[in-house]
Amino acid sequence: ALSVDEKNLANFDQERLAAFLDAVDGDVEELERTSILGIDPPDHTRLRRLVSKAFTPRTIEALRPRIQELVDEALDRILAQGQADVISELAFTLPFDVISEMLGMPEGETQALRSWSEDIVKTLDPIITEDEIKAAVVANRAMDAHIANVISWKRENPADDLLTAMIEAEEDGDRMSSQELSDQVGLLFIAGHETTVNLIGTGIAELLGRPDQAQMIRSAELTMNGVDELLRFVSPVQMSRRITTQDIEMQGRTIPTGTMVMAALASANRDDAKWGATGDELDLTRDGAGQHLSFGSGIHYCLGASLAKLEGQVAIGSFIKRFPNATIVDQQFNGRINLRGLERLIVDVTD
Repeated sequence: ALSVDEKNLANFDQERLAAFLDAVDGDVEELERTSILGIDPPDHTRLRRLVSKAFTPRTIEALRPRIQELVDEALDRILAQGQADVISELAFTLPFDVISEMLGMPEGETQALRSWSEDIVKTLDPIITEDEIKAAVVANRAMDAHIANVISWKRENPADDLLTAMIEAEEDGDRMSSQELSDQVGLLFIAGHETTVNLIGTGIAELLGRPDQAQMIRSAELTMNGVDELLRFVSPVQMSRRITTQDIEMQGRTIPTGTMVMAALASANRDDAKWGATGDELDLTRDGAGQHLSFGSGIHYCLGASLAKLEGQVAIGSFIKRFPNATIVDQQFNGRINLRGLERLIVDVTD
């Protein structure tokens, strides 16, 4: 309910972020500025409408062959090594490469973008140190300047890519400003990347520990319903921040206006009231698996959900089929409270 209550709850915009994190040197508000992740209507409505024009289902589905190529290349590397880290070889690289190619980003510049995004994404956790905030501000400025340069170049050199489509997206004479464009592109690299990494890495690990579920994929395919079930079970985003816009009575307590609350998406994804007694079980054939909240809900439903699901379907399905005897050698979670996932997943794929 907290995730979709637009009357009593607002999104966690840049002003509220600065207020709650104490705004190191007054610069923390730069971290969410005008991305659709951090604003409310009417600005959110306007930006989402413009961005969605360049993010159609047809555009996403057209990426399937290229995603399959990138996945096959990653699986070839894993096979050649015998023992390999699924996170570094597949889960981390795939979504970053896909987003870079979609946007038409210049080749050879992804390493810097990766480094910046890793620093910035830490601000999405509810617990963050002052040093991490400072590092995120520095990284955000560097990424912002870099993306601004790419946008300027792309305006003069349009191509058949997502960034050009976003630049040219127009409704009733309205287009995104350069700053708005930069913020949406940055969001794709930051939030859009991390959640997909967690889906692919943790999803593969969970399936390797459940041979009966993995066999369903080997015998047929990983369906989109199966991807949704993995998203429900894994919950790549554990919680979502909201701010009360008025006093709320809940279970005998009053939450005052202006209070930050955390909507526990992962808990909702396994709530007995919704999923019954099997909420803590992974079942790729579960009816209604797509009703999870891993991509949020309502007006803030993740714009890149279809892309993340496509990448997950191809990457996870291909890995399970390619390596029927794969075993986990070692794994380690990243220790984050919100964007929870594996930072290392060593597998042995030798027969």
